[in-house]
Amino acid sequence: MSYQVKNISTHRKELQTEKMKVPAILHVSDDLMPNDATLTEIEGVASQDNVFHHIAAMSDVHSKKGRKNPTGTVVASQNHLLPQINDTAPNCGMRFLKTNLTDQDLTPENIDKLFQKFVKTIPTKTYIGTKVSYSLIMDICRKGLTPVKEFFKTRTKNEIENTFEGGNFFKEIPTEKEILNAIPKFFLHIGKYRLGILGAAGNHFLDLMKITEIKNPEIAKKFGVFEGQYIFLLHTGSGLLGQYASYLYTPKRKEHLSQKIILEIGKFIFKTDYKKEFKSLWKKIEAEKDSPSYFSYDDQSIEGKLFLTSHNAAANQGYANRSILNHHLDITIEEVLGKNPELDMLYDMPHVYIHRENHFGKDVWTHRNGTVRANGPAKMTHPLFSQTGEPVFIPSSMSTPAYLCAGTDENESTFFSASHGTGRRKNPLSDTSHSKEELFQKMQKNNVKLYNAKSDGVVLQDSAYYKDVEEVITGMEDNKIVNVIAKMEPVAVLMY
Repeated sequence: MSYQVKNISTHRKELQTEKMKVPAILHVSDDLMPNDATLTEIEGVASQDNVFHHIAAMSDVHSKKGRKNPTGTVVASQNHLLPQINDTAPNCGMRFLKTNLTDQDLTPENIDKLFQKFVKTIPTKTYIGTKVSYSLIMDICRKGLTPVKEFFKTRTKNEIENTFEGGNFFKEIPTEKEILNAIPKFFLHIGKYRLGILGAAGNHFLDLMKITEIKNPEIAKKFGVFEGQYIFLLHTGSGLLGQYASYLYTPKRKEHLSQKIILEIGKFIFKTDYKKEFKSLWKKIEAEKDSPSYFSYDDQSIEGKLFLTSHNAAANQGYANRSILNHHLDITIEEVLGKNPELDMLYDMPHVYIHRENHFGKDVWTHRNGTVRANGPAKMTHPLFSQTGEPVFIPSSMSTPAYLCAGTDENESTFFSASHGTGRRKNPLSDTSHSKEELFQKMQKNNVKLYNAKSDGVVLQDSAYYKDVEEVITGMEDNKIVNVIAKMEPVAVLMY
């Protein structure tokens, strides 16, 4: 099917069909337009009765196998929670870490020593990560990042202050009973073994980058970034606890037999006060597995409140995972280089989550799937970000530049959101790597070192598969989504 799309400006378009209850605003140029399969998914979301105002699609919008809604979208609803809008595990996200490391510290030999050690201390795929106690997992579910910092005595500066919502998705701390009414205790016991793992799914990564150009000196100074500075970008999710807590509430089909088995065990031994409600809910979920409509929860229903508790508790595991990895990063650097890197966190931002916000004069549930919040200064209460706008970082592929940006006050058409990357091209470029050997050669040619890279799928992270980061940034500036602060070049990458 070919869709008729109306041009609003060079980098903004509107999609509206007879099926759609609300329009979709696509923040893309002609070259960045998604394929028809992605537009069909957007049409399907916009055809639901409970979506609000419009669907916002970013420049990195693209379909993913097994999902009903594309990555790179924002969907709002006044009174309903939509579990199928987002990827399965909440709080996949990134953190930006400033360092005091210099060219003298990071010689080619030292970078190699450092990343060879990271392969061991920052595992990408393993059954057991950094084992923690059940009580700590429960505390993370309830209180987010703070218990992790206290337990591990992490020394990264501004770790709590510069995390989205202070590192806790709950505004009021729930009781242990409230958590156990929403998530089987069995899943929390699994969570004890699954933190401190970078992840094997998608493009989770640890990147060492160097800031090569300052675009906005005033905000760069406030952010504490400068030309020649080395920084780390860490991208990972909430692990198996996040996945299982989500599968409990969504019709999405399980991708692996192990997921089906663990889920059934968890359901069988689930000691919740709401057995009757869950029994009815799981029947509805089973019936909806192949439905074209989107499963939803009334936010005032028992099921809706249980889903939100589960979502927030699981999302808090994402903060914990990044904090523990950050801690291992910190210690490893000192062990290898003999120097405290004095890590200072600019921001930790989730890009898969549901959050209550005010847009177009209404309080709504904002579902961001592969997008980040990008508030301008006026919407921020943070002492620094209320002057600069919310930090946004846009990585591209493993061997192309990344950008540090800040949100603006003129970005309502995206529900004050931004891309979390550049997204995949409709058609790969001709210089695509077809093997790991070709990929390593290409990376070497671009002076970027790739480590671990054990998966066959790592070749899909080749720059030829990704949209042009320069065009993406140009569009984001033209749409007044962000102010660009600094340009960064990759130096070394750890990925599965």
